[in-house]
Amino acid sequence: MSNRPVKQSTGRVALDRTAAEELARTLRAVADPTRLQILSIVLGSAEGRATVGQLADTLMLSQPTVTHHVRILVSDGFLKREQAGKLGWLSVDPGRRAAVEDFLR
Repeated sequence: MSNRPVKQSTGRVALDRTAAEELARTLRAVADPTRLQILSIVLGSAEGRATVGQLADTLMLSQPTVTHHVRILVSDGFLKREQAGKLGWLSVDPGRRAAVEDFLR
C-alpha cells in the first residue's frame, strides 16, 4: 500500500498511512471516559494542574487506575508531568490545549 497522498474529488488530500495511524492513536487515547474526565479536571482546575492523588479523590478511583490513564495521556502528549518536590503535577501540554478544548466541547 502506498503512502502517497491521494487527492479526493472534494479537493482535500486523503490521510496517508502514517498520519492515519497517528490520528488513530490520538483518538484511542481520548476515547475513554476516565481520560476525558482527567483532561477536563486538569484543564478546569484553578491552577491548571492537578496531582494523581487529587484526580483519584475527585474521580473516586484508585491511584494505580488513575496512574494508568495518566500514563497514556502523557505518552500521547496531552498531559505533561512536572516534579515539584515529592509531588508530580500534571497539566495540559500547551501545544495540545486547543485539541483538548475541542474534545471537551
